[in-house]
Amino acid sequence: MSAVANPATIAECLRMGAGFSQGDRNWIEELLGTLDTRLASFHADSTALEISVKDRTSPGQKVTLECWVSGGDKVVTTSSEDDLHAAVMDCRDDLRRRLNDAKTRQEPRHNRHLRDVPQPAPVDLPG
Repeated sequence: MSAVANPATIAECLRMGAGFSQGDRNWIEELLGTLDTRLASFHADSTALEISVKDRTSPGQKVTLECWVSGGDKVVTTSSEDDLHAAVMDCRDDLRRRLNDAKTRQEPRHNRHLRDVPQPAPVDLPG
């Protein structure tokens, strides 16, 4: 399988949503950076992530991390952890699991050859 020419990364694809400022970007990118390995199989120009927090610093705060990948559904993860850093990491870990699950569902099982070699398009036979 060939590498993606312009792989998605947190630094390139993350938007700061409600409740976060650009001043928060560095520490959030650092916490989410381990997702880069998982995102590398997607093109940067067809991938977007947005993180937001509702009721920041209050006991009922809710962090939401959304991910859109071309050809796939939107994946939304949330966390209500009281500690903001813990909530961001909770969303990160859940997103990684869900992207891995989605990738596994798309790959042919039990046949490495089918996973690694692009298959030709089916041919319609006359008749």
